[in-house]
Parts: sequence; C-alpha cells; structure tokens
Amino acid sequence: MTTRSETRPVFVGNVQIGGGAPVSIQSMTKTDTRDVPGTIRQISELAEAGCEIIRAAVPDMEAAEAFGKIKKQIKIPIVADVHFDYRLALESIRRGADKIRINPGNIGGGDRLRQVAESAKAAGIPIRVGVNSGSLEKEILRREGGITANGLCESALASVGMLESRGFRDIVVTVKSTDVPTTFDAFKLLAEKIGYPLHIGITEAGTPYRGSVRSAVGLGALLCMGIGDTIRVSLTGNPVEEVKCARLILQSAGVRKFGAEMVSCPTCGRTGTDMMQIAEKIEAFCENFDKPIKVAVMGCEVNGPGEAREADYGAACGKGSGALFKKGEVIKKVPDENIADELIELIKRSENIH
Repeated sequence: MTTRSETRPVFVGNVQIGGGAPVSIQSMTKTDTRDVPGTIRQISELAEAGCEIIRAAVPDMEAAEAFGKIKKQIKIPIVADVHFDYRLALESIRRGADKIRINPGNIGGGDRLRQVAESAKAAGIPIRVGVNSGSLEKEILRREGGITANGLCESALASVGMLESRGFRDIVVTVKSTDVPTTFDAFKLLAEKIGYPLHIGITEAGTPYRGSVRSAVGLGALLCMGIGDTIRVSLTGNPVEEVKCARLILQSAGVRKFGAEMVSCPTCGRTGTDMMQIAEKIEAFCENFDKPIKVAVMGCEVNGPGEAREADYGAACGKGSGALFKKGEVIKKVPDENIADELIELIKRSENIH
C-alpha cells in the first residue's frame, strides 16, 4: 500500500478525511438541486456505486430549501456547493449540510466570511477551500502571467489564512486546474506548506474517455506520492462513471482495494482465441464481486502461464484450449469457448458464491 502524508483529520458526517483515513470518494449531483426526487434518485445510484460523500449545487434559496429536504432522505454525507452569496452558505448549514464548499475570494468580503466560519464552527462541520484555474484572483493572474501552480497555491494559502484568522481550522483544501501538470505541481507545493487534508481532482477533465485518462494520470501520480485524502473525478455525463473511475484509480495506485482486480493481456499475433470476448465476460463478473481477489486472463503461452499463476485465479489461453489456474496450480484444461464460463464457475466454487 502507498504511504500517505499524515494530515489533520476532519469529519464530513461520519466520513473522516485526513488523519490516515482511507482516501474517500466524492462526486457531485448533475440534477437540478430543486428537483428533490430526481436528486435523491441520483444520490442513491451514486451511493450504490461506491460514492462516500456527495456534493450538490446551491445557487439560490429555493435550492437551499430543497437541499434540506434531500439531506433528510439520504444516507451519505452531503456538501453544499456555494458561490458568491454567503447567505446561501448560512442557509445550507442551517438545513443540515455536512460540509460547505466555498471560495473565500468570491463570497463577499471579510465580515461575510466570518459569519460563514462562525456558523460552520457552531454546527461542527468543515469548510472546503476550493481554488481552481477559473477563479484565480486577477492580481495573481497578472503577477504570474497566467494560471500557474504557484498562483493556485498562493490563492489557496491566502484563503486558508482568512479562515485561520477567524479561528476556523476544520478545513479541506483543493487546487485544481484543467491542465494536469499544473494541478500536479500545485498539489505538490500545497502539500509541503500545509497539514490540512487535500481534496484532489482535475477540474473539468472532460468526457468519460478523455477525462478518465487525464484524471488517472494526474491523480494517480499524486496518490503514488502519498498526496491526497479525498478524490473527485470530474467527468461530463453520468456521475456514476466518476465513481467507477475513482475506484479504479485508487485501486491501481495501491491506495484502496475494492473487490476483484482483473488484468488481461493486450493480445498479439500469437493469440489464437477471441480474447476480447473472454476478457469482457470476466470483467463484467469482477465488477460485481466484492472480495479482494486478483484474476488474470492471458492470451498465449509467452507470458500467460506466469501471469495466470501469479493471480488468485487465471486462465492462460492457447489455440483451441486453455488452462485454468487457482493459486498457482493448474486445475484443468478447457476448450476456448468455455474458458470464461469455466473460470467464473471456478471462482464461485472456490469463494463459496452461490
């Protein structure tokens, strides 16, 4: 497992962020918050997919009122995403928010920030300082000549200082850019300067395919360095895909384990069977399998037996038939067309799945 930097613990409902807790998975609703039934439905889908903290936009008082109704009907902690109007933050806290996300620079001045901090402190909830490339102060942009890691870090530190000066320290911090290297460098700088938990992400990463790749590159690198206490993958489209991607990133980085891990070879000219069909069937099975096992599906005799033998369960395909492995031992040989079904049955029997 990756060793992570110890940060100050804060609690979002019953979920701990920082202080050595597992890296939590967040997402944000894509529904209109004022649509209470629709938003609750989406949150339920996200929770089932593995989301542990959910965020919802609060653009007006009607949304704040709806936020309170939603809070009463869901089981995971909910964060109010507020910009510009400090009164929306105060109302969201009153309505039961488990955390507030603000940018202190656009909340409307020192006195208004003080009111939000005092209200959050009284409620015992944290504030996330959210700085991204689209909200950098003009002075920083002018001085830095554009969006830079140093500028993002400077803005975040200034915002943290505003809250600290008001006696508030239950803080989570983020510095996001659409540019992966800039985001990576900004979080590295920030991790060296503060001990607050870090919410890592690539802002506006894109569509599921491109956005997942960009997020995996940036966030995986940070996690492998021990940086990051909670994660949100920002994708255009169904937020369930954000959660699936976040789980894969965390598992691939060795930070958390979520059920079965499946690996398969890329295939080459030596492959004598329909590997894609076999791999897809095994992958679909593994997605719904909650035990932390490793399954390997290999396409030929070059690396196949070795990789399959290293996994808990595996198949090394050949031309016309393949071998099934369990804990390094060959169990039996089966025809190509039966490999996927036979491997699934072997796993089910061995793991007492009925």
